[in-house]
Amino acid sequence: MTSVDAAVTRLAREEGGHVLALLAARFGDLDLADEAVQDALVRAVETWPARGVPDDPAAWLYRVAHNTAVDRLRRAASAARRLADAAPDLVREPDEPEEVPIVEHSAVGDEQLRLMLLCCHPALDRDAQVALTLRLVGGLTTDEIAAAFLVPEATLAQRIVRAKRKIRGARIPLTIPADLGDRIGALLTVLYLIFNEGYLARGSADEALRTELADQAIRLTATAADLLDGDPEAGGLLALELYHRARMATRLDAAGDLVLLEHQDRTRWDLAMIGRADRALRASLETGDAPGPYRLQALIAAEHAHAATAADTDWTRIARLYDLLLQWTPSAVVALNRAVAIAMADGPRAGLAALDAIPGLDGYHLRHATAGELLLRAGEPVRAVAAFERALPLTANAAERRHLQRRLAEARARTAADPGGPAQDGLAH
Repeated sequence: MTSVDAAVTRLAREEGGHVLALLAARFGDLDLADEAVQDALVRAVETWPARGVPDDPAAWLYRVAHNTAVDRLRRAASAARRLADAAPDLVREPDEPEEVPIVEHSAVGDEQLRLMLLCCHPALDRDAQVALTLRLVGGLTTDEIAAAFLVPEATLAQRIVRAKRKIRGARIPLTIPADLGDRIGALLTVLYLIFNEGYLARGSADEALRTELADQAIRLTATAADLLDGDPEAGGLLALELYHRARMATRLDAAGDLVLLEHQDRTRWDLAMIGRADRALRASLETGDAPGPYRLQALIAAEHAHAATAADTDWTRIARLYDLLLQWTPSAVVALNRAVAIAMADGPRAGLAALDAIPGLDGYHLRHATAGELLLRAGEPVRAVAAFERALPLTANAAERRHLQRRLAEARARTAADPGGPAQDGLAH
């Protein structure tokens, strides 16, 4: 990748969503803003190699995209005038109501967060809300979102197209209601998925971690928690993100390879960030109601954050928290994490039994990677080899692939040396 290509990619990821949000607020047209930003990025690819990267790429992107949007509107107005002159009967009656523009006096000050709320319209189904917002505002590409959803890229692309068509066709107004209650769930899901992609880039073969995405998610989540008047689940999500962000610096070694939780240097964890997470979690629990999914995950992350060593981790408590989380979020991925906790608390055979009871994860690399680790710990390297071999082709992230290749080589070595021999290594978690 050339330096210009890298600059355009960085601009699209770090500033594209923000510029799109500003243009959507300026023109009241989500589709127009998206097309203008995409056109401007294409122009950057075409012109920057000869002219050089501007001193302020974000300002350049906004100016070019803004001018592109204005040109589109002028052409559309000119075409409408020509149509009115040539065929006045085809022109919309003047008393027909216009689309409602964005309300400029909204209390939501962060335009990017504001656009997220706009995309989370209840007329769209939940998956469409999340996919559209991630695509337009979150800075994720279609393939990255598809990886987060565990669906094919083509399926995800169609989902986004249908959502945009519905907004345009149904003339969904770009306004923010006074009551945001029916949009909070989708918004928190968006922020959660953005952070997850930053924490471990499932959609990227080149980057293991994307700290700019993780930090973006934390910033927006903190803003959301303030604007949503202390919503406890927003506070729980903020705590969860902070706990994980506090140890991101120790997740890779000098060679860029993944370091399992039990082997991370805990003296390098960010104690100030853990303290901030503790405060956010305590505040979110003060409501006295039963914690929801994000607060439960934050409680699990807190167990790890406050364990002085890997051996001090209270896996029995973590397994109980996963039991509660499954009641809120009965997903196969949550069940997989619960199986890991059971294995750590009660042994690999118990974990394998829990893992075998989970349907629908045959295409998920972590299901097979987890099985491989548990089988190694259970002293079954032959079956572990088969599990790691199934996981490898399902893995896009380069650091994860290298980790699985090392574990596969270890399983093969143990098979050759002693197919029935015990194993001592722990699980990635």
